[in-house]
Amino acid sequence: MKFMLMMNAPRGKGDWQVSNWSADDLKAHIGFMKRLNKELKDAGEFVGAEGLASPGEARIVRASKSGAPEVTDGPFAEAKEFLAGYWIVDVESPEQAYAIAARASAAPGPGGAPINMPIEVRQVMSGPPLEA
Repeated sequence: MKFMLMMNAPRGKGDWQVSNWSADDLKAHIGFMKRLNKELKDAGEFVGAEGLASPGEARIVRASKSGAPEVTDGPFAEAKEFLAGYWIVDVESPEQAYAIAARASAAPGPGGAPINMPIEVRQVMSGPPLEA
């Protein structure tokens, strides 16, 4: 079973303030993520993972009448969080995906304290549901 684990960062008074973290705090956070990814790879559970640019760099794309892309920088749905990154894991059960999400949630933040960031877990569908 494949699951997507989506790391949702709080907006607070703007984009996630990771850019204001100390160099040591940021290094510890990134090191944690690299170790987690390596452990998932070693366990055969890692499919992929990426961090994402801030919402300020996101664009909305729609097809114009001619089929050419129309690119705008909004409007975006209002949210108190934004997608900061994700993992795709291949595990035997939802509980295994939940356990990995909990580990990712405990990544260190400022001062090394766990940030307990919410991680949304959704199964990756391989095709349309089978008819009964």
